[in-house]
Amino acid sequence: MQWEQLLSLKRQGDTSKRLRKEQDDTRLGFEVDYDRIIFSSAFRSLQDKTQVIPLSKTDFVHTRLTHSLEVSVVGRSLGRLVGKKIIEKHPYLQDVHGYQMNDFGAIVAAAALAHDIGNPPFGHSGEKAIGEYFKTGKGQQYKSELTDKEWQDLIDFEGNANGFNLLTASRPGIEGGLRISYATLGAFMKYPKESLPKKPTANIADKKYGFFQSDKAFFQDVAKELGLIPNKTGDDIGFERHPLAYLVEAADDICYTIIDFEDGINLGLIQEEYALEYLIKLVKNSIDVAKYNTLTTKEDRISYLRALAISSLISDAVDVFVANEDKILNGEYPYALTDQGKYTAQMKDIINLSIKNIYQSREVVEKEIIGYRIINTLLDTFCTAYNNKFEGKDSNYDKLVLKMLPERFVTEKMNLYDRLLHICHFVSTLTDGKALLLYNTITGNTKA
Repeated sequence: MQWEQLLSLKRQGDTSKRLRKEQDDTRLGFEVDYDRIIFSSAFRSLQDKTQVIPLSKTDFVHTRLTHSLEVSVVGRSLGRLVGKKIIEKHPYLQDVHGYQMNDFGAIVAAAALAHDIGNPPFGHSGEKAIGEYFKTGKGQQYKSELTDKEWQDLIDFEGNANGFNLLTASRPGIEGGLRISYATLGAFMKYPKESLPKKPTANIADKKYGFFQSDKAFFQDVAKELGLIPNKTGDDIGFERHPLAYLVEAADDICYTIIDFEDGINLGLIQEEYALEYLIKLVKNSIDVAKYNTLTTKEDRISYLRALAISSLISDAVDVFVANEDKILNGEYPYALTDQGKYTAQMKDIINLSIKNIYQSREVVEKEIIGYRIINTLLDTFCTAYNNKFEGKDSNYDKLVLKMLPERFVTEKMNLYDRLLHICHFVSTLTDGKALLLYNTITGNTKA
């Protein structure tokens, strides 16, 4: 892979080439990506979507929106630090093409901002709930009418693939969705493959999938423009990662490891003395003991350690990336950056404690159960009504249900896969609170 190709400013529908040297530095194309994402309704909905605690009433617990903003900030730092090294190593990128250090930061920041944009309500349990509606619920009835890959898209519903759709799908008058630059889309694509074959290798890029069958043609167009390396044969579509996708993933790994841990401490799910024991291993070379001892509140002490820990992990991820740049460009680096750093063991220890004390806490489990019931009910109600309308046998109840669809979802889809995926897209765009409100309406659990 070549950096000048990987940093493509092309947007969906372009008829002429965009050159970096001709860009207006006061509003660079990659920064336009960031702006379009942050002003989108899909991004705005993240303010009421679960990060750790579903339907939390605690004001300092992170939502998907605050998490995404923090991942973007960390991603920007990672991109700039790596960009500085890349420009120094490959000066032609600046001298011939006009690329700057901050371009890398802008691309990673925008892709990181969007990294969770396709996640349904109720966190990762929401993804599983959608998949299980089709795999083990009433959605099983549709299997015989779908191809294997279409079926896999549904039973392993994936927020990353849904995010790619949200960023790129056209609708009347809105061609190309948000029209994000191909470089940013490439950095966003952590899993550049289709849903089958499932986990064919131990390569981190094969862990999940990154696009639905409905988006295959455009996904391939992006990969071709960027010069991504194909790694599947026959009818199966898959590629090695865009190098900057490693930085987006590292930013996410760093933030959820450290900041979810911080949430757990502030919620009282993890004792402060445990936090010190785990975090001190990450900050022992940078901590100012005198300053730390002046901090009188738990929140301030943990905040200070969190900032130092993130800084240590950023530096480590940059070192790993730069040391392996050639392997990454050749599609020969099958690991996450944080799995190959000097703090890998410490991060795993923190994650394991978070799993035990936070993700499997009673409050989280109880609300995930509620989320399963809500999503299952919404999918069954809307899939049934939508298909009944297509087949011309919709009841008056079905007609009333479909009136609750937002205007942009009031459209006809001619084949079953597209109809089912359309309803999945709709449910995935709901906030936790809106999903609960719709559920209460459908089940009659509302005040007169």
